[in-house]
Amino acid sequence: MDFEPWWLIFVPLLFALGWIAARVDVRQMVSETRNLPDSYFKGLNFLLNEEPDRAIDAFVEVAKLDPETTELHFALGSLFRRRGEMERAIRVHQSLLARADLPQVDRENAQHELAQDFLKAGMLDRAEDAFDAIQSARFAVPAVRALIHIYESEHDWPRAIEAVKRLRALVDEPVPQLVHYQCERAQAALDKSDLPAAEAALDEADNALRLLRGQGGSQASEARVAILKAALARLQGTPGKELAHLESVLTIAPEFGGLVAAELLACHRREGSEEQGLATLREYYQHYPSLDVFKVVFEGLRARRGYDPAWEFARAALRAHPSLLGLDRLLEAELASGDSSGKAGIAPGADLGLLRTLIHKHIQRLDRYSCRVCGFEARHFYWQCPGCNSWETYEPRRIEELK
Repeated sequence: MDFEPWWLIFVPLLFALGWIAARVDVRQMVSETRNLPDSYFKGLNFLLNEEPDRAIDAFVEVAKLDPETTELHFALGSLFRRRGEMERAIRVHQSLLARADLPQVDRENAQHELAQDFLKAGMLDRAEDAFDAIQSARFAVPAVRALIHIYESEHDWPRAIEAVKRLRALVDEPVPQLVHYQCERAQAALDKSDLPAAEAALDEADNALRLLRGQGGSQASEARVAILKAALARLQGTPGKELAHLESVLTIAPEFGGLVAAELLACHRREGSEEQGLATLREYYQHYPSLDVFKVVFEGLRARRGYDPAWEFARAALRAHPSLLGLDRLLEAELASGDSSGKAGIAPGADLGLLRTLIHKHIQRLDRYSCRVCGFEARHFYWQCPGCNSWETYEPRRIEELK
């Protein structure tokens, strides 16, 4: 395309338009700056001088003079909460709620922010009241989720279950921890020997499990329900059901077989089928070796068949899966038997007690379960981590077995 000289006319015109636009923007900025209250600049000055209390007072005054600065308060409150300065965050959001002219949308937002302040500060009663107040507002879903967290922290399982039902009415999403809430109710009922209540809770746990199976349920939930059903069957005097539930763990959730090994063998022993129980556990151990199963099988063989078969199993198991914890369990069982005569490769007069003491001292750190979320370590297996309150984050194996 050829250049036309008359196009040069547009060059000064474009410069003129840019100059006019810049002047308009500058005048607008100057006008807005002049309209800002002095308290705004005082608040900024206090904030820069690390005087947050006086800065808050100044910004509160700004909010009274100019309602459009409420966003400044929300920003300050969130900042204080992230820094852990909960008293200041609460004060900011309470000052907003104290305003009679605050729009409804901002009031709901301030109420939600204040509820989060209370929750992070550990003021659970006040947090619960604050979240209850906004359940019908646009923050209903996060409010109900927060209430579920609060009820979990308080171990108030019935209210946690009700909160989950409210959440399911708002959003169609799975709530995996509902199974554990029902299991906690069942465990509490079993502890009180309230068998009808335990049975009802386990029925509800089954219903929750059925919903999860179509959405990718977990082996941990399946295992826990089966274990509690076995405990209920034992109290009801139905050993056949108890045995069936315990053996089902080995198939539906094989990683958790170590948690039921001792009870399974004890149930077989009460039914007069201990040999069958030992055979079942030995076969299971070939596919899913674990320290708990190792100890149960060794003790069972030692008591029923004697020294040589037990140590034959132990040597083969430790060769296949070397473990200091396994050796510690073996020595513990051998010492409990009261026989250290020196058979099967043990030196005559060997001080097994001293040997076990030396080993046990060095493996205590490895004889723990560990949360894969927060790393909290515990000697006992937990379905819910005591450290971070996460569910199903403990592997059913000790730290040594995970390495």
